[in-house]
Amino acid sequence: MADPKPVLDDLRAEGAELDTLVAGLDRDDWRRPTAAPGWSVAHQVAHLAWTDQQSLMAARDTDAFQRAVERAIASPDTFVDEAAEAGARLPVDGLLRGWRAGRAELLDVLATYPPGQRMPWYGPPMSPTSVATGRLMETWAHGEDIADTFGLRRPVTRRLRHVVHIGVRTRDFAYAAHGLTPPPQPFRVEITGPDGELWAHGPEEATQRVTGPAYDFCRLVTQRTHRADTDVRAEGDEAERWLGIAQSFAGPPGPGRAPSADAAGN
Repeated sequence: MADPKPVLDDLRAEGAELDTLVAGLDRDDWRRPTAAPGWSVAHQVAHLAWTDQQSLMAARDTDAFQRAVERAIASPDTFVDEAAEAGARLPVDGLLRGWRAGRAELLDVLATYPPGQRMPWYGPPMSPTSVATGRLMETWAHGEDIADTFGLRRPVTRRLRHVVHIGVRTRDFAYAAHGLTPPPQPFRVEITGPDGELWAHGPEEATQRVTGPAYDFCRLVTQRTHRADTDVRAEGDEAERWLGIAQSFAGPPGPGRAPSADAAGN
């Protein structure tokens, strides 16, 4: 089993970086709309806090979590937005305190979760390492929405290797979410990290290939940008198709983001 400590350390750092960004915002800034329709900065943080609590429930009370899954199945198009809306109505100080406490608690729970045991989730059960990877991916992605709202570009770190990993691992899920049959052959995915390191997945001889910088690939698979605004490239029809539907998050297919004015004009 994979050692969860490296990803837990990176999850802690990712959360702390975003915390530093939002802690300096005034109350009006928390109400500013982000690129996610209907979501303010407060909605973004509330969603992260809610998902941490869902993870804690999955780890501690499987019956209660199963009831939460049943509620999600009953209202698949609204349950995430409803939870974010409820959290966004909290006073900013209370929302921040809850998010911070939940992050710290989840890190402790995942660090001590029984080795080899999987946690239930809104999809296949996951190991503590996979749960931490998913939480890091979401923290980074929602942090991108917040940073974009204020015209900020955050440092690109090696923590993105985890987002690349989950982006590649969810290839077949993205096909299924769109009612498509995943191709049987693995792809070769070669992503360049911020220090020039190559993060490669899949066999070297694969005919379907994807290449590009980590920042662009991660924004694409988390649907924080349109493909036309990236330097991610595909070789092969199936690789091309995947880049148009990729999503590293659970749930129904997201609407994606529109191309920028510059990309649309090219």
